[in-house]
Amino acid sequence: MARRFAAAGHAVVSDAAQADVCVLNTCAVTAGAERKSRRRVRALTRANPEAHIAVVGCYATLAPERCADLPGVQWVVPNVDKDRTVEIVGKGEANRVKDADTSVLSLDLPRPYRRTRAFVKVQDGCDNHCTYCIVRLLRGASRSRPLADVVAEVRALVEEGCQEAVLTGVNLGAYGRDLGQPGGLRGLIEALLADTDLPRLRLSSLEPWDVDEGFLQLWEDARLCRQLHLPLQAGCDEMLRRMGRRITVAAFARLVEVARAAVPDVAVTSDVIVGFPGEAETAFRASYDFVAAMAFARLHVFGYSPRPGTPAARLPGWVGREETRERACAMRDLGDGQARRFRRRFVGREMAVLWEQRRCDGLWAGLTDNYVQVVTQTEDDLHNRLTVARLVAAHDGCLLGEVIE
Repeated sequence: MARRFAAAGHAVVSDAAQADVCVLNTCAVTAGAERKSRRRVRALTRANPEAHIAVVGCYATLAPERCADLPGVQWVVPNVDKDRTVEIVGKGEANRVKDADTSVLSLDLPRPYRRTRAFVKVQDGCDNHCTYCIVRLLRGASRSRPLADVVAEVRALVEEGCQEAVLTGVNLGAYGRDLGQPGGLRGLIEALLADTDLPRLRLSSLEPWDVDEGFLQLWEDARLCRQLHLPLQAGCDEMLRRMGRRITVAAFARLVEVARAAVPDVAVTSDVIVGFPGEAETAFRASYDFVAAMAFARLHVFGYSPRPGTPAARLPGWVGREETRERACAMRDLGDGQARRFRRRFVGREMAVLWEQRRCDGLWAGLTDNYVQVVTQTEDDLHNRLTVARLVAAHDGCLLGEVIE
């Protein structure tokens, strides 16, 4: 969006207080995400009471009337029109539009070319039928960008100095199926590695049933970052069936075992939902024990949030809010311990780090290819530099490194 607004003649600023129009891309995957979207709109209004706000994305699709009633909102752009946001805002196409001067805009994210890592969306929509998920209803059927367009975008990013691109999609593993594209996601990755000089390529979330041993051969190219985010959601077959997940705990464990054998030091990260309808204490304990055995590098834990229109919202056996909170806390503690142990494995090693920004405490922060955060103390400007660092100690949720020139 930032690129398109700039190409249309608008100035994109990072401070909402300087903007005539603020564009907020919203989420509705959980009730918490909805609350955050509303809070963000109100924060933008406080920062700039005169600004006109465009609310776009999933929350705008799920609850357009509620979005329209938020302070300062002049445009509500659902997903079906999301690609037309620049046109809609620029031409004032909305039933609540005032005479807005759209010469200066603030987006809720920094401009892409200020980043060291660029997120490249290659796919949208989903054809899976997970019973808890509203994303399929909000985003529609799976659809992919043409391979040539993605390659061209990544080449442009390389020319701008981008060191890493992250391929994203609602269901990334489904890339290319709707196009009848041979090789699907694997073919796209092979093309990007062969036809661009991108130093690093990272994948976002992949459903475990979209990864097989042949796919893991891609990591023979060292430019493909050693991270696999494989959403588990539950470590209990009974709950996986209730969730509509096309995997068993045995198959998931086998996939993780094969991935770790094929890609040494790979960071396997995952998602887990607790408090799903019908999750008895025995089911939660089984899930907890399975997650413990998986030794993830990072774990995202969600308390179940009923989404209107999804099959799970009609299931019996709801878990109480307090019990869900306690289970989430226990699972997060488990995940935090796994993350610490994964990081500490690399103390004493030398690894390449992509440095992103200087933190408020003066330390530079960056990431290894297997998603370990590293900080270092230096007066040099490390922004967007890829250097080797000696990892010397654990330090406040990350590792302390020494840059090796």
